[in-house]
Amino acid sequence: MDSYDSIPVGVFVVDVDMNIILFNSFAEQITGFSKAEALSCKCFEIFRAPRCFRECRLRAALEKNDTPAILRTRNTILTKDNTEIPIDITASVLTDETGAVTCAVECFQEPVPDTVSKMAKERKSSDTVSFQNIIGNDPKICTIIDILAIAAKTDAQILITGETGTGKDVFARCIHLASLRKDGLFIKVNCAAMPGELLESEFFGYERGAFTDAKADKPGRFQMAEGGTIFLDEIAELPLNLQAKLLQVLDENTFYPLGASKPVVVDVRVLSSTNRNIEKMVAAGSFREDLFYRLNVIGIALPPLRNRPSDIPLLIDHFFKGSCPHDGTVPSVEALSPEVKDLLLRYSYPGNVRELKHIIEHTCIMSQGKTITPAMLPECLSRPSAEQPCDDNSAHATDMQILETEERFLVLNTLRDNNWNRQKTADALSIDRTTLWRKMKRLGFLS
Repeated sequence: MDSYDSIPVGVFVVDVDMNIILFNSFAEQITGFSKAEALSCKCFEIFRAPRCFRECRLRAALEKNDTPAILRTRNTILTKDNTEIPIDITASVLTDETGAVTCAVECFQEPVPDTVSKMAKERKSSDTVSFQNIIGNDPKICTIIDILAIAAKTDAQILITGETGTGKDVFARCIHLASLRKDGLFIKVNCAAMPGELLESEFFGYERGAFTDAKADKPGRFQMAEGGTIFLDEIAELPLNLQAKLLQVLDENTFYPLGASKPVVVDVRVLSSTNRNIEKMVAAGSFREDLFYRLNVIGIALPPLRNRPSDIPLLIDHFFKGSCPHDGTVPSVEALSPEVKDLLLRYSYPGNVRELKHIIEHTCIMSQGKTITPAMLPECLSRPSAEQPCDDNSAHATDMQILETEERFLVLNTLRDNNWNRQKTADALSIDRTTLWRKMKRLGFLS
């Protein structure tokens, strides 16, 4: 080992299962990980590079028991403190006297000292400071942040699209905080949470006497967001008649509250999001084309978590630190077992970042010791990957499984917050005690 430590480049060796079995001192200096930390991990857990998960030629060579020529390439890795740095790599597999592959060795170094972590430094020193709460170094996410850092300073409407659980509301809040309206309110309205007739009064408010129960004036969400930002979540669920009224607000900055004879002038920035294919809805006539173009001045499509695998270790670490309780209610958790890490890194996450967060919460709640083992993981991680082809029925089943998982976490966390007092839990969930009992029975909390 001393001979490897004297080599002025980073060197590590992995066995045929990609486990690190040697890690020299220069590798420690470059990555920030100690030998003790590295030797207990697979190489992709330490380097966390996009190529580790998609185009790892070293992994392919080991799996095929092949002995290719020396590989030379450039990659980008994450250091222990999550700084992104470029490295030049030289690697090859090694064989025994029979020609069988036994391990692989890789040497790496930073190409030019003054370019180390240039991208990370630029991001930290730029106007992207408000986006620091977004966990991710995947190139797609970095590009989105760079675009939004510019767009946030304007009043342009931004439409955020992406699958359920990709973090659309998180990005919307970051846009607001990076904007010139950050001192104003950020008002969120879920357009799918109530019927259209109620949503109109929620948007625009009403005046006293507008209808039977209107005993006093009520300002709408647009008035509440004056000088700030209004975020219209699930915008594709907006009824057509209300789409026309929203278009008027965007075009003229005015609207009429229900029962009003005079218009209200507002100064708000509108952000919106949807998990549906809104362009198909426009083509089908269920969403106004003119409104779509007004909302989509800047269009951002968030990638699903399965398409940004290099971010999974970062998110696991972030959620693990934030989810495991330290109040003595469960044993203190200190680590994830290698088997658990491998399962988490290989899972396809149909529920995206939200599902990963819930999985980590589940493991922390169910932990019985200092190390989380596969037995403490939700059942979904032992099922076939969601990336496999499926028909409409199986896709519907997956959606139902995600909904049940979210319901399970909600009920379990509320029970725990209320010390398993059923009446207090029912009140917190706004349901009666009998309904809670049925949910607990169905979800397996009662025998």
